Amino acid sequence: MKNVLIASAALFALAAPAFAGDAADGEKNFKKCKSCHMIESPAGESIVKGGKTGPNLYGVVGRVAGSVEGFSYGDGLEDAQKAGFVWTEEALAEYVVDAKKWLDGHGFANKTKMTYKLKKGGEDIAAYLATMPAE
Repeated sequence: MKNVLIASAALFALAAPAFAGDAADGEKNFKKCKSCHMIESPAGESIVKGGKTGPNLYGVVGRVAGSVEGFSYGDGLEDAQKAGFVWTEEALAEYVVDAKKWLDGHGFANKTKMTYKLKKGGEDIAAYLATMPAE
């Protein structure tokens, strides 16, 4: 019986998607994002001063996509918001590689204002952003 449980646990671990971002590396690499995005807490604390072309990314992991009040999103994230899609670390890491492709692959309009493609390190940045929970 013990062997069956061990074998089941091993199979489950192998079937689970591998996602291992490093938040410390993500914090360092966020500089690639800050030309368009800032990180500001709900209390108004500026964690990372950045641009306002993109929405504030505080609490993005765990938040409904396209839902920062007062920000004008592209059609794809508006579709995601209407569908109630909630950002996860995994989804965010995939999105930053190619936003249009990600949106299209999830059944949303492939129109986005995000033109930057992050070739590597997306999982680290997503892990960093996950340290600031949605409220």
